[in-house]
Amino acid sequence: MSGMHLALDLSFAHTDGRWAMPGSWIGRDFPDVRSYMELAQMADRGGIDLLFFGDGSGIPSTWQGSRDAAVEWGVQWPRHDMSPVIAAMSTVTERVGFGLTYSSTFMHPFYVARLLNSLDHVTGGRIAFNVVASTRLADARNYGFDELLEHGLRYERMEEFIGVCKALWRSVEPDAIIRDRESRRFADPGKVHPIDHHGRFFDVAGPLASVPSPQVEPVLVQAGASPRGIEASASFADLVFGFGADLGAQQRHRRMLDDALVEQGRDPKRIGILWDLQAIVGVTDEEAETRKQTVLAAWTEEMVAVALSHNAGYDFSGLPSSFRLGDLREEIVKANATPAGLVGHLITEYGEDHLIDRAEFFEHGWRSATGVDHMLVGSAGRIADLLEENFAETGSRGGYMISSPLAFPSGYAAVVELLAAELRRRGALAEREPGQQTLRDVLCG
Repeated sequence: MSGMHLALDLSFAHTDGRWAMPGSWIGRDFPDVRSYMELAQMADRGGIDLLFFGDGSGIPSTWQGSRDAAVEWGVQWPRHDMSPVIAAMSTVTERVGFGLTYSSTFMHPFYVARLLNSLDHVTGGRIAFNVVASTRLADARNYGFDELLEHGLRYERMEEFIGVCKALWRSVEPDAIIRDRESRRFADPGKVHPIDHHGRFFDVAGPLASVPSPQVEPVLVQAGASPRGIEASASFADLVFGFGADLGAQQRHRRMLDDALVEQGRDPKRIGILWDLQAIVGVTDEEAETRKQTVLAAWTEEMVAVALSHNAGYDFSGLPSSFRLGDLREEIVKANATPAGLVGHLITEYGEDHLIDRAEFFEHGWRSATGVDHMLVGSAGRIADLLEENFAETGSRGGYMISSPLAFPSGYAAVVELLAAELRRRGALAEREPGQQTLRDVLCG
């Protein structure tokens, strides 16, 4: 059995009330880069493999067609482009990697390929690229779209997007750069190639006007949980993000991914899943439980509604007093929003024909938005026991993407200094092998 990898999800470390909780920075506010630099140093010392940033470019506005509630309560906003922050963090660390998110639904592959090549140089080969198919109207409208692209087309565009990026990253061969001072020849023209791509969504001539990066291409990450999303993951991902709500769902995802990988001619043993979870770690179980109550108290009903609607891309304010789960999924699909997330989990648990009332739906929504449905709470020893058991039952390939619902930085400090230290003491974490220089070596070697 291989050891587990640990990543920290910093996507919302500064939102959803965390900025005001006990243990938050005093005198430093987002986006102060010094906060992230200090956390990166702590993670580097603690053996964390990856610091991850999700992204969204719009303020949540799906709930009641207004962004006011999200603005007032700081729900999933503000969001900055974190590439400059990653560059700064890389200068004070040596080992930890950095995951950055861009949308294949809105962005152009040439721009993204060039940016990630540059960041891979700055970080010394420690970049991962999380490519997403966007499902949020707030984001779409900032890129000139009046409605969301149909679900299947989003994944077709993603696959073409990644194909273009990979071609661009390889358009300048690794040994193309000569730098011969005597002859003053800089590079071999025979090793610099156009890609001449003409597809359904993109036309790109290439080549990429950049020096090949340390990893050639970043570690490619994808998080699609639908059958179409898993198919996309199997076609190109080096690492998959999975949702860890329950063991049965995790095992189904692992089986479906393995089958899809085999169909693509790829080895399932080489593709790990980082399971998403929230953790509240305390010195004792009692301390952790007390800290959990601060999280639940920080979320209002309006914050929950905003988060649910934004993440689904569907306005839940118009729900009737009672409804069938299958009917709700059909409505979400018609709106080109995502039927995964809360609605998908409820259908998995109760079935499409389950009749649910509005109050019950939002009670489940509270658990989903706050993360209670996939939150581990307890001492480092208790949580380490659970993770070791879960890791074995889900195939012993990958690890965990851990976020903290507590204040930044104290919640993450407990994950690193208590939980990661306990797992390392047990020998449960993946060991760094001699010669591992890049993030790809560490996560995919």
